[in-house]
Amino acid sequence: MTIRVTVWNEFRHEKTEESVKKHYPDGIHTVIADFLKKDSFDVKTATLDEPEHGLTEAVLAETDVLLWWGHMAHGEVDDAIVDRLQHQVLREGMGLLVLHSGHFSKIFKRLMGTTCDLKWREADEKERLWVVSPGHEIADGLGDFIEIPEAEMYGEHFDIPQPDELVLVSWFQGGEVFRSGCCFYRGMGKIFYFRPGHETYPIYHQSGIQKVITNGIRWAAPRNPVKMTFGNIPNMRD
Repeated sequence: MTIRVTVWNEFRHEKTEESVKKHYPDGIHTVIADFLKKDSFDVKTATLDEPEHGLTEAVLAETDVLLWWGHMAHGEVDDAIVDRLQHQVLREGMGLLVLHSGHFSKIFKRLMGTTCDLKWREADEKERLWVVSPGHEIADGLGDFIEIPEAEMYGEHFDIPQPDELVLVSWFQGGEVFRSGCCFYRGMGKIFYFRPGHETYPIYHQSGIQKVITNGIRWAAPRNPVKMTFGNIPNMRD
């Protein structure tokens, strides 16, 4: 079965900052969507300024996995849409991939129940993403590590719940480490947080990064979801 993916992006930096436009002239979401389309996914995109942020009930009903990139406008996301996304993950089994600064998105913080805060620095530093769970589906085909020549540093402590599965850990040139590939199970859904992707670097053009995202989608996609039943039920003993 073809996995249906919606790539969501604020699409703000790309309109105003030349350092971002040169890598993502049509938006981060289009670069991600383009490489996903080459890998047999059914892909659509949505952005912040569309009606309902492009995440209508009809769109989400046809979304197996949602990718989320946000940075400068987390507060502009309507709480009613966050409620809708939470329902889709918890009750309908929609997968959620949260990318880079999406760690501060309303939906990720809602599902984690913590501040999701961290340390950061922009200094064009080398990053190595080390595979710490080589048998995991998301690590398939990656080798020992992925190297990013220039990246924004994210450092511990990362205020998230203990990941249910940890796949990737970053080392940065300045000496910091960071849990960069974190898997969580929430209700019927699966969530994968993937750290790389600062907007001023061409990170989403790297084949290794693309491989992690495609693997992450396949891991997070619902498989034979079962409707959960809540509330008062009759005696089932007989």
